[in-house]
Amino acid sequence: MSDRVTPAIFTEEMKKDYTILVPDMLPIHFNLLISIFKSYGYNMELLQTSTQNVIDEGLKNVHNDTCYPALLVVGQFMDALKSGKYDVNKTALLITQTGGGCRASNYLHLLRKALSTKYPQVPVLSLNFSGLEKNPAFKMTVPMLLKFIYAVMYGDLLMLLYNQCKPYEINSEETDKVLEKWEKRLAKLFEINKYTSTKAHYNAIIKDFSAIPRTKEQKPKVGIVGEIYVKYSPLANNYLNDFLISEGCEPNVPGLLDFVLYCASDAVNDAVLYDKKTKKTVAYGIGYDVLYKFQKQQIKVIKEHGEFEPPHDFEHLRKCADKYIHQGVKMGEGWLITAEMAALAETGTENIICTQPFGCLPNHIVAKGMSRVIKDAYPDANIVAIDYDPGATKVNQENRIKLMLANAKR
Repeated sequence: MSDRVTPAIFTEEMKKDYTILVPDMLPIHFNLLISIFKSYGYNMELLQTSTQNVIDEGLKNVHNDTCYPALLVVGQFMDALKSGKYDVNKTALLITQTGGGCRASNYLHLLRKALSTKYPQVPVLSLNFSGLEKNPAFKMTVPMLLKFIYAVMYGDLLMLLYNQCKPYEINSEETDKVLEKWEKRLAKLFEINKYTSTKAHYNAIIKDFSAIPRTKEQKPKVGIVGEIYVKYSPLANNYLNDFLISEGCEPNVPGLLDFVLYCASDAVNDAVLYDKKTKKTVAYGIGYDVLYKFQKQQIKVIKEHGEFEPPHDFEHLRKCADKYIHQGVKMGEGWLITAEMAALAETGTENIICTQPFGCLPNHIVAKGMSRVIKDAYPDANIVAIDYDPGATKVNQENRIKLMLANAKR
């Protein structure tokens, strides 16, 4: 007889009084996404715990050879459930999934296994667009999906402007206040369905950030690329963004929209590579064209303002990739990491940190493995690969980054 526990299911009735916990990956973007979910009746909370307890819980519940992001996500959830802050009988968990061919694809199963012996009553919801898993009480409608796309674009803009203002602000915390103001305002615009006037909102956001008093000094720009969770999550990369700012640098972090476009373009590429065109392929192609137009509009508005550096055009990223690697290389973040490194080096951000979970084969190939050809093409490129795992200390990671920065400042 099997002793397998049937996973708890999130029902329509639970929507009324359940708290849904969300792991921290992109604080700005996820705050916007959570505000959208709340407007549809879901009570969500972003977890921002970053204590040693999170890592310890991850190690207790996940094998230490498992992907570090998976370990952290499971650890953050288990730490929250054990904290006493939440009623475990009225709590659900939400994770995002891309369905890629790597260890991270096991998030859902690892989490459910960890819950099975201690909290079998806690449902797990999967937010994915690959058809990996569906829940009748957790539906992604077209209006909701549209808001998500806009949230990604607004989140990218806020992250970009924050990183270009925060290192230079004269009045402490002023950049954070402007960011908080726009997070709240955008949440309200999503609630009242006034979010589609992107050009007007972009200009208003840029105007507020440009009004922040800033010094005129030039600081070294440091690009952050790598595995998507470690690249963005403060928990995973030990608050790398804040550390770089404290070290007198300007972080340059490619936006989330690039990853969305990367996933869509890969689906289109597969149809060509494997001569298999389906309705899903056509849908991804249309989606790609629409999203790319959105990106071009944002870049145009930023350029017209003239004060901030816009993100890279995704079609340009694809051309950068073609110089060094085939776009069929798509495990994990695939060719996108190589393209981002090349584009950063090409546009003056010569100092680049590749963040990767220890033992992440795709990253070792497309990041660390491709850094030599990038350096050959751009001799001034200053690239360092930093591994993140439970056994890597923050001190060692920061010392390696400081050594890289010493070369940058020279």
